[in-house]
Order: sequence, then C-alpha cells, then structure tokens
Amino acid sequence: MSNNVLAFAESRGGDLRRAALEAVTAARAVADVRGGAVHAILFGAPGIGAHAARLGAHGADSVIVVEHAAFAQNNPEAVAATVAARMGSGYGAFICAASATGKDIAPRVAAKLKVPVASDAVAMTASASSITVTHPGYTGKILQTLTLTASPAVVSVRPGAFLPKENAKAGAVEAYAPAGDPSASRVRITETAAGNTAKLDLGEAPVIISGGRGLKEAGNFKLVEELAAAFGNAAVGATRAVTDDGWRPHSDQIGQTGRLVSPDLYIACGISGAIQHLAGMRTSKTIVAINKDKEAPIFKIADYGIIGDVLEILPVLTAEVKKAKAH
Repeated sequence: MSNNVLAFAESRGGDLRRAALEAVTAARAVADVRGGAVHAILFGAPGIGAHAARLGAHGADSVIVVEHAAFAQNNPEAVAATVAARMGSGYGAFICAASATGKDIAPRVAAKLKVPVASDAVAMTASASSITVTHPGYTGKILQTLTLTASPAVVSVRPGAFLPKENAKAGAVEAYAPAGDPSASRVRITETAAGNTAKLDLGEAPVIISGGRGLKEAGNFKLVEELAAAFGNAAVGATRAVTDDGWRPHSDQIGQTGRLVSPDLYIACGISGAIQHLAGMRTSKTIVAINKDKEAPIFKIADYGIIGDVLEILPVLTAEVKKAKAH
C-alpha cells in the first residue's frame, strides 16, 4: 500500500473552489499519519495551473495540472478516467469534497478502481492499513463509522467539515496528460447558469443566518438579512417550509433535500428543528438557536439558546453585532 494521497482540487470558472483547499487539508492529515506525500490534481482550461501555489500553501507536496479546453466546464467522464489512470501509479487514497462535483467524481473513480467509496465524511482518521470515516446516516439521525481496508481508499468529505489550513509544502507543478480525448466524452456541459453572484454562497460562508416559519411572514426575513449584513461575511439560509411557501428561493434551502452546510457559526431564527433541517446543518461548528418554544428540538443540538420572540431579539442582536464590529 502506498502512503501517498491524491486530492481532487475542484475548480469552477477558472478559479479554485474552497472545496479544493478542504480536500488538500483532509488529504494532508491522512498522509502525515502514514508518512506519505499529498499530490493535488487540478483540472481546467489552459492557465488553471496558475493556482498551484495556493494548493502548495495548504499542504500539497506536488500539484498535477491537467489542462485542456474540454475541462473549462466540469467533465466527469474525462476527469474520472484521468484520476483513475493517475491512481494506477501508486496511491493509498483518493480524497475529494462531497460537493455536487465531488459526488459525481468519487463514485466514478471508485467504480473504475473496483473499490468502495465512503461519502460525505464529517470526520476521518487514518492508520497504516485503513481509513475510518464518520458520516451522517438515516437523514442525520445517527452518525455511522465506516472503516475502509481496501486500497486505494476513496473518500469524499463534507464541505466545511475540514477547514482549510495553511501548511506550506513544495507545491511542485507537474503537467499531466488527460486519459483519452476529453472532447470525446459522451456527456458535455456546454453552459453553467450561475445564480445570484452578489450573494455569498452558503457552502463558502463562515456564518449563516437561517430563518424558519417562526418569522411569521416573508417580509420579516429582512431582519435576518439585516443581521447577515451586520456580520458582513454571512449568508442567509432557510428551512424547506419557508421555501415551499415562496418566502425564499429554493437555493436558500438548508436540509436533507437542500444544501448541506458546516459554517463556523449557524444562527437558527424561528426554526423548530425538524430532523430534515438538522441533517443539513448539525455539523456547524457553533449553533445558536432563537425560539420562543423552550421545548423546540433545535435546542437539543444548539451550543447557545435564546428563548424569546425572534422578531424582538433579532433587531437587538443586529445592533450588538454592529457595535462589536465598530470596535
């Protein structure tokens, strides 16, 4: 078994995603236990290699750059084939983020290598002969522990579960040719429709302020938006009930059938804590709940709880955040 780890460095539109740095950080933790090296593999159109230095700064001993015009958009067939070909040169593990792209790539790579895949890991430990991961099961009702003894191990890690850490390594750049012709893939993405680019993406935001039916009406979401604006680095989320009622766009939905998030700080405003919602945010580093019902399930997982009328508390909290930011 090789001690080296291959990390998938996700990019979009010619830029590195935060998911790339998280994958490298997770791979570094495994490689350090095993005494191996981390190689980050980066796909994109010509010029994507300019981001190699950032990967090196976060723990990549080398960066394998695969440039081709067909990688300007996600190309899962060609990416998976190239990753599997590179894995053949000797790696003990392949790690990527459990993002939309990673969830497309990881099972394809595992199938080509004829090994199992552990997905959506929120914690991971390694030994010389195995990798043990923890991931949510049964819509987040339990945390399952899986041990992968097959080599190589294929793991996708939940976005936000492994915070990027600067850990400068050589980051030596190696050009690598795609496996086959990426332009000949059976499925091609010709266009990606971006959402509201002015909004901070829920998967990238260190702070998320979410609202539920406790806000009583759509117009009261302005209180959530004002608190997010006071933080300055916060995104606004919502429960499924709220998005189904048309109060917020479905892109804001957090939960089992929405976005899975793990911010540093999650503030739940008027959210009771249905299991479907908890499945999408329970791995947040710090959870603050505001609800007038002291028996609300959200308080069972919250680090801090405020019992009271969310419509009265939010303006006060916003004012205090502004005051703290001013100092």
